[in-house]
Amino acid sequence: MIHVVAASTWKGSSAVARNAARTPSCEDCFFRRNLLCALPEPAPCATFRPYHPDGLRPPQQLRFVFRADRRTRAAWAFPTAQEQAALHA
Repeated sequence: MIHVVAASTWKGSSAVARNAARTPSCEDCFFRRNLLCALPEPAPCATFRPYHPDGLRPPQQLRFVFRADRRTRAAWAFPTAQEQAALHA
């Protein structure tokens, strides 16, 4: 038995899912789900953290990557004593 889903229903549900992912709600907050929220407002606040089954996780940060090639000589350096003497002689 094959079930046919109307295209308009499918498009509508995906659009709703996309919009729901963009705008956080208070019900998606870790603190609200674990009954730790003390704010009466139903709107997301500054302490909003997305709920995850593994618990509260810190936001992802960029990884620091060291460069393999290091400069052996500075881009600019003071002139040596001999170079200074030649300039002012």
